[in-house]
Amino acid sequence: MEGSYEIFKSNIYRMTDIDLDCYKERQMKRRIDSYAQNKGYGDYEAFIQFLRTEPANLADFVDYITINVSEFFRNPEQWKYLEEEIVPRFKDRAKVRVWSAACSTGDEPYTIAMILLKYMPRVRFSIVATDIDDLSLAAAREGVYISKSIKNVPEEFRGYFTEIKPDKFKIAPEIQKCVNFKKHNLLKEEYPTNIDLLICRNVLIYFTEEKKEEIFEQFYRSLGRNGVLFLGNTEQMMDYRSIGYSRIASFFYGKE
Repeated sequence: MEGSYEIFKSNIYRMTDIDLDCYKERQMKRRIDSYAQNKGYGDYEAFIQFLRTEPANLADFVDYITINVSEFFRNPEQWKYLEEEIVPRFKDRAKVRVWSAACSTGDEPYTIAMILLKYMPRVRFSIVATDIDDLSLAAAREGVYISKSIKNVPEEFRGYFTEIKPDKFKIAPEIQKCVNFKKHNLLKEEYPTNIDLLICRNVLIYFTEEKKEEIFEQFYRSLGRNGVLFLGNTEQMMDYRSIGYSRIASFFYGKE
Protein backbone atom coordinates (compact mmCIF):
# COMPACT_ATOMS: atom_id res chain seq x y z
CA MET A 1 0.00 0.00 0.00
CA GLU A 2 1.28 3.46 -0.93
CA GLY A 3 1.02 6.52 1.27
CA SER A 4 1.30 7.13 5.00
CA TYR A 5 -0.18 4.56 7.36
CA GLU A 6 0.20 7.07 10.19
CA ILE A 7 -2.05 9.58 8.38
CA PHE A 8 -4.48 6.76 7.60
CA LYS A 9 -4.69 5.84 11.30
CA SER A 10 -5.39 9.47 12.22
CA ASN A 11 -8.19 9.64 9.67
CA ILE A 12 -9.75 6.41 10.95
CA TYR A 13 -9.65 7.73 14.51
CA ARG A 14 -11.47 10.91 13.48
CA MET A 15 -14.05 8.94 11.52
CA THR A 16 -14.72 6.07 13.94
CA ASP A 17 -13.11 6.78 17.35
CA ILE A 18 -11.11 3.57 16.85
CA ASP A 19 -7.48 4.10 17.87
CA LEU A 20 -5.45 1.75 15.68
CA ASP A 21 -2.34 2.56 17.73
CA CYS A 22 -3.82 0.31 20.42
CA TYR A 23 -3.68 -2.73 18.15
CA LYS A 24 -0.65 -4.82 17.22
CA GLU A 25 0.51 -2.88 14.18
CA ARG A 26 1.92 -5.58 11.90
CA GLN A 27 -1.14 -7.76 12.34
CA MET A 28 -3.68 -4.96 11.90
CA LYS A 29 -1.86 -3.27 9.01
CA ARG A 30 -1.74 -6.58 7.15
CA ARG A 31 -5.51 -7.03 7.58
CA ILE A 32 -6.24 -3.46 6.44
CA ASP A 33 -3.93 -3.68 3.42
CA SER A 34 -5.56 -6.93 2.35
CA TYR A 35 -9.06 -5.47 2.72
CA ALA A 36 -8.19 -2.30 0.79
CA GLN A 37 -6.53 -4.21 -2.04
CA ASN A 38 -9.50 -6.57 -2.31
CA LYS A 39 -11.64 -3.46 -2.79
CA GLY A 40 -9.30 -2.30 -5.57
CA TYR A 41 -7.29 0.34 -3.71
CA GLY A 42 -3.49 0.46 -3.60
CA ASP A 43 -2.95 3.61 -1.54
CA TYR A 44 -4.35 4.83 1.77
CA GLU A 45 -5.56 8.23 0.58
CA ALA A 46 -7.81 6.76 -2.10
CA PHE A 47 -9.05 4.10 0.32
CA ILE A 48 -9.99 6.77 2.88
CA GLN A 49 -12.00 8.57 0.20
CA PHE A 50 -13.80 5.30 -0.53
CA LEU A 51 -14.66 4.89 3.15
CA ARG A 52 -16.03 8.46 3.24
CA THR A 53 -18.21 7.97 0.16
CA GLU A 54 -20.97 5.90 1.77
CA PRO A 55 -21.74 5.16 5.45
CA ALA A 56 -22.12 1.48 4.47
CA ASN A 57 -18.51 1.40 3.25
CA LEU A 58 -17.24 2.58 6.62
CA ALA A 59 -19.61 0.28 8.53
CA ASP A 60 -18.38 -2.74 6.60
CA PHE A 61 -14.76 -1.76 7.21
CA VAL A 62 -15.32 -1.35 10.97
CA ASP A 63 -17.09 -4.71 11.03
CA TYR A 64 -14.03 -6.25 9.35
CA ILE A 65 -11.28 -4.73 11.51
CA THR A 66 -13.05 -5.43 14.81
CA ILE A 67 -12.64 -9.16 14.06
CA ASN A 68 -16.05 -10.50 15.02
CA VAL A 69 -15.63 -14.22 15.55
CA SER A 70 -17.91 -15.84 18.09
CA GLU A 71 -20.12 -18.83 18.77
CA PHE A 72 -22.29 -20.22 21.55
CA PHE A 73 -20.46 -22.15 24.29
CA ARG A 74 -17.10 -21.55 22.60
CA ASN A 75 -14.57 -23.76 24.42
CA PRO A 76 -17.34 -25.77 26.16
CA GLU A 77 -15.15 -26.97 29.04
CA GLN A 78 -14.69 -23.37 30.19
CA TRP A 79 -18.44 -22.72 30.18
CA LYS A 80 -18.93 -25.94 32.12
CA TYR A 81 -16.47 -24.68 34.74
CA LEU A 82 -18.31 -21.36 34.87
CA GLU A 83 -21.64 -23.14 35.39
CA GLU A 84 -20.37 -25.55 38.03
CA GLU A 85 -17.83 -23.44 39.94
CA ILE A 86 -18.49 -19.74 39.30
CA VAL A 87 -22.28 -19.39 39.12
CA PRO A 88 -22.75 -21.00 42.58
CA ARG A 89 -20.75 -18.10 44.04
CA PHE A 90 -23.65 -15.82 43.12
CA LYS A 91 -26.56 -17.91 44.42
CA ASP A 92 -27.08 -15.86 47.60
CA ARG A 93 -26.86 -12.45 45.94
CA ALA A 94 -30.02 -10.39 45.52
CA LYS A 95 -28.97 -9.37 42.00
CA VAL A 96 -26.13 -10.51 39.73
CA ARG A 97 -24.74 -7.95 37.30
CA VAL A 98 -23.03 -9.29 34.16
CA TRP A 99 -21.09 -7.38 31.53
CA SER A 100 -20.20 -9.07 28.24
CA ALA A 101 -17.56 -6.75 26.76
CA ALA A 102 -16.79 -6.82 23.03
CA CYS A 103 -19.77 -9.13 22.65
CA SER A 104 -19.69 -9.34 18.84
CA THR A 105 -22.90 -10.93 17.49
CA GLY A 106 -24.29 -11.78 20.92
CA ASP A 107 -23.38 -15.47 21.16
CA GLU A 108 -21.63 -15.13 24.52
CA PRO A 109 -24.13 -12.92 26.39
CA TYR A 110 -26.94 -15.19 25.22
CA THR A 111 -24.89 -18.18 26.41
CA ILE A 112 -24.57 -16.78 29.92
CA ALA A 113 -28.26 -15.82 29.85
CA MET A 114 -29.24 -19.46 29.25
CA ILE A 115 -26.98 -20.63 32.07
CA LEU A 116 -28.19 -18.04 34.59
CA LEU A 117 -31.84 -18.57 33.70
CA LYS A 118 -31.35 -22.23 34.60
CA TYR A 119 -30.43 -21.32 38.17
CA MET A 120 -32.25 -18.07 38.93
CA PRO A 121 -35.22 -16.01 37.69
CA ARG A 122 -34.52 -13.24 35.22
CA VAL A 123 -35.33 -10.63 37.87
CA ARG A 124 -32.26 -11.75 39.81
CA PHE A 125 -29.72 -10.97 37.11
CA SER A 126 -29.03 -8.32 34.47
CA ILE A 127 -26.76 -8.63 31.46
CA VAL A 128 -25.36 -5.69 29.51
CA ALA A 129 -23.52 -6.62 26.32
CA THR A 130 -21.39 -4.06 24.50
CA ASP A 131 -19.47 -3.76 21.26
CA ILE A 132 -18.07 -0.97 19.09
CA ASP A 133 -19.43 -2.43 15.85
CA ASP A 134 -22.96 -1.38 14.85
CA LEU A 135 -23.39 -4.27 12.41
CA SER A 136 -22.51 -6.83 15.08
CA LEU A 137 -24.90 -5.22 17.55
CA ALA A 138 -27.69 -5.27 14.96
CA ALA A 139 -27.07 -8.98 14.35
CA ALA A 140 -27.04 -9.64 18.09
CA ARG A 141 -30.38 -7.90 18.58
CA GLU A 142 -31.87 -9.85 15.67
CA GLY A 143 -30.73 -13.10 17.29
CA VAL A 144 -30.50 -15.29 14.18
CA TYR A 145 -27.60 -17.75 13.86
CA ILE A 146 -26.32 -20.45 11.53
CA SER A 147 -25.82 -24.05 12.64
CA LYS A 148 -22.04 -23.58 13.00
CA SER A 149 -22.61 -20.92 15.67
CA ILE A 150 -24.80 -23.18 17.80
CA LYS A 151 -22.99 -26.50 17.31
CA ASN A 152 -21.72 -26.56 20.93
CA VAL A 153 -25.07 -25.72 22.55
CA PRO A 154 -25.90 -28.49 25.08
CA GLU A 155 -29.04 -30.52 24.46
CA GLU A 156 -30.79 -29.00 27.49
CA PHE A 157 -30.64 -25.54 25.85
CA ARG A 158 -31.48 -26.58 22.28
CA GLY A 159 -35.13 -25.72 22.84
CA TYR A 160 -34.22 -22.04 22.90
CA PHE A 161 -33.52 -22.16 19.14
CA THR A 162 -36.12 -22.39 16.36
CA GLU A 163 -35.15 -23.08 12.77
CA ILE A 164 -36.84 -20.34 10.72
CA LYS A 165 -35.29 -21.32 7.38
CA PRO A 166 -32.59 -23.74 6.27
CA ASP A 167 -29.49 -23.20 8.46
CA LYS A 168 -31.03 -20.15 10.17
CA PHE A 169 -31.96 -20.45 13.84
CA LYS A 170 -33.77 -17.78 15.87
CA ILE A 171 -33.07 -17.56 19.58
CA ALA A 172 -36.09 -17.50 21.91
CA PRO A 173 -37.50 -14.11 23.00
CA GLU A 174 -37.20 -15.36 26.58
CA ILE A 175 -33.41 -15.29 26.19
CA GLN A 176 -33.31 -12.11 24.13
CA LYS A 177 -35.10 -10.23 26.91
CA CYS A 178 -32.29 -11.11 29.29
CA VAL A 179 -29.66 -9.06 27.41
CA ASN A 180 -29.39 -5.30 26.94
CA PHE A 181 -27.10 -4.48 24.00
CA LYS A 182 -25.26 -1.15 23.87
CA LYS A 183 -22.54 0.44 21.78
CA HIS A 184 -19.31 0.94 23.72
CA ASN A 185 -15.68 1.68 22.89
CA LEU A 186 -13.34 -0.23 25.21
CA LEU A 187 -10.47 2.04 24.22
CA LYS A 188 -12.17 5.31 25.02
CA GLU A 189 -15.38 5.22 27.04
CA GLU A 190 -16.12 4.79 30.74
CA TYR A 191 -16.62 1.22 31.98
CA PRO A 192 -19.63 -0.04 33.96
CA THR A 193 -19.06 -0.53 37.69
CA ASN A 194 -20.02 -3.04 40.41
CA ILE A 195 -19.98 -5.91 37.93
CA ASP A 196 -20.20 -9.44 39.38
CA LEU A 197 -19.20 -11.32 36.21
CA LEU A 198 -17.22 -9.69 33.41
CA ILE A 199 -16.83 -11.71 30.20
CA CYS A 200 -14.30 -10.57 27.58
CA ARG A 201 -13.01 -13.43 25.47
CA ASN A 202 -10.61 -13.69 22.53
CA VAL A 203 -10.51 -9.95 21.89
CA LEU A 204 -7.55 -8.58 23.84
CA ILE A 205 -5.11 -10.74 21.89
CA TYR A 206 -5.28 -8.15 19.10
CA PHE A 207 -4.20 -5.25 21.34
CA THR A 208 -0.68 -4.13 22.21
CA GLU A 209 0.69 -5.37 25.54
CA GLU A 210 0.51 -1.85 26.97
CA LYS A 211 -3.14 -1.39 26.03
CA LYS A 212 -4.01 -4.89 27.21
CA GLU A 213 -2.52 -4.15 30.64
CA GLU A 214 -4.47 -0.92 30.83
CA ILE A 215 -7.72 -2.71 29.99
CA PHE A 216 -7.06 -5.40 32.64
CA GLU A 217 -6.67 -2.61 35.19
CA GLN A 218 -9.89 -0.97 34.05
CA PHE A 219 -11.68 -4.32 34.23
CA TYR A 220 -10.45 -4.67 37.81
CA ARG A 221 -11.98 -1.31 38.72
CA SER A 222 -15.17 -2.30 36.93
CA LEU A 223 -15.64 -5.43 39.04
CA GLY A 224 -17.41 -5.29 42.36
CA ARG A 225 -16.23 -7.11 45.47
CA ASN A 226 -15.72 -10.84 44.77
CA GLY A 227 -16.35 -10.18 41.08
CA VAL A 228 -15.01 -12.57 38.43
CA LEU A 229 -13.30 -11.87 35.10
CA PHE A 230 -13.70 -14.57 32.43
CA LEU A 231 -11.14 -14.42 29.60
CA GLY A 232 -10.85 -16.40 26.38
CA ASN A 233 -8.79 -19.38 25.36
CA THR A 234 -6.26 -17.15 23.59
CA GLU A 235 -5.57 -14.95 26.62
CA GLN A 236 -3.73 -15.20 29.89
CA MET A 237 -3.00 -12.49 32.45
CA MET A 238 0.61 -13.03 33.47
CA ASP A 239 0.99 -10.21 36.00
CA TYR A 240 -2.46 -10.45 37.57
CA ARG A 241 -1.22 -10.15 41.17
CA SER A 242 0.26 -6.69 40.60
CA ILE A 243 -3.18 -5.44 39.56
CA GLY A 244 -4.95 -7.09 42.50
CA TYR A 245 -6.54 -10.16 40.93
CA SER A 246 -6.40 -13.67 42.31
CA ARG A 247 -6.30 -16.61 39.91
CA ILE A 248 -9.34 -18.86 40.31
CA ALA A 249 -8.59 -21.22 37.42
CA SER A 250 -7.32 -21.00 33.84
CA PHE A 251 -8.98 -17.94 32.26
CA PHE A 252 -10.87 -17.01 35.46
CA TYR A 253 -9.65 -14.22 37.76
CA GLY A 254 -11.22 -12.84 40.93
CA LYS A 255 -11.33 -9.54 42.76
CA GLU A 256 -11.31 -9.85 46.54
